[in-house]
Amino acid sequence: MSIRPWRDIERRESRRIMVGNVPIGDGAPIAVQSMTNTNTADAKATLEQIERIAEAGADIVRVSCPDKASTEAMKEICKHSPVPIVADIHFHYQRGIEAAEAGAACLRINPGNIGKRERVLEVISAARNNGCSMRIGVNGGSLEKHLLEKYGEPCPEAMVESALDHARILEDEDFHEFKISVKASDVFLTVAAYHGLAEATDKPLHLGVTEAGGFRIGTVKSSIGLGGLLWAGIGDTIRVSLSAEPEEEIKVGFDILKSLGLRHRGVNVISCPSCARQGFDVIRTVEKLEARLAHISTPMSLSVIGCVVNGPGEARETDIGFTGGGAEAGMAYLGGVPAFKLKNEDMVDKLVELVEEKAAEIEAARAAEAQAAE
Repeated sequence: MSIRPWRDIERRESRRIMVGNVPIGDGAPIAVQSMTNTNTADAKATLEQIERIAEAGADIVRVSCPDKASTEAMKEICKHSPVPIVADIHFHYQRGIEAAEAGAACLRINPGNIGKRERVLEVISAARNNGCSMRIGVNGGSLEKHLLEKYGEPCPEAMVESALDHARILEDEDFHEFKISVKASDVFLTVAAYHGLAEATDKPLHLGVTEAGGFRIGTVKSSIGLGGLLWAGIGDTIRVSLSAEPEEEIKVGFDILKSLGLRHRGVNVISCPSCARQGFDVIRTVEKLEARLAHISTPMSLSVIGCVVNGPGEARETDIGFTGGGAEAGMAYLGGVPAFKLKNEDMVDKLVELVEEKAAEIEAARAAEAQAAE
């Protein structure tokens, strides 16, 4: 189904860098990432969590390296990870050097707490020598002292100035394989800083509302902040920062991209909030369907509507649909066309079966197309 012109998002032009084998910027798919919360020194536990995050769809995973034991473990982590690893470096520049040598695909440094310019230069050298890209990560909560004195408080101008100052250090060393982020826990500050940065540089931008909170409020804040920026065409990679399991960050990230038509993964379930007209328990049904369809990564749409007021119209726009028609049965739709009546009691099992069949059909067609192109 083609995207209507009024839905088109014109993405900001940016340079292309690579994080391992993942392209970032210059029109590449917006990458979704999360971060481990295990003890990095425990390589086994960290790799197990990375596997779960990658299975949820992550393109990149960030791993904190607070001490030497962590960077020692990074050798095994980077070797066996199914996705590129970004080493998160704070305070001690030596950890960045060690992480680069251990195989990290990217080094994330916070200019406000890594120290003197000379130390940044050593990290740049390590990144260059080991084929790493970098991320300049400015955080509203850890701006440099001289910027806080200059502006009086964290503000968009201070965050952009911090980012550009440190970008200049990398550029002066003829190092251009980097992206930039300017995160804050305040949505307004975050959005304003990214708009200012987007106007000031063509470097790829990593988006996030940092320390957004628990699952519910964090999802809301991230959706508002990231959604508005992405709608404006700003952003090349995203992380939804939640006090929740990392896999949930990936799911929310893809849901944000899916809602804007920027990237699709898995089943987009379109469902009504339910009312007295519903012919079946919409809320419980959707809960069951989302749980049982979580393993489907193939992009497709499924509408589940409780009655005939909006059901047929929604079903016309989705791959598979079900519209409630009464207390016992409703109508199933395939490709937007009424196909057969379906008993409410059989609905969940049958819809799961139909989605799995459709996914297999789509994947087979993709494989045949790829084989024909070889």
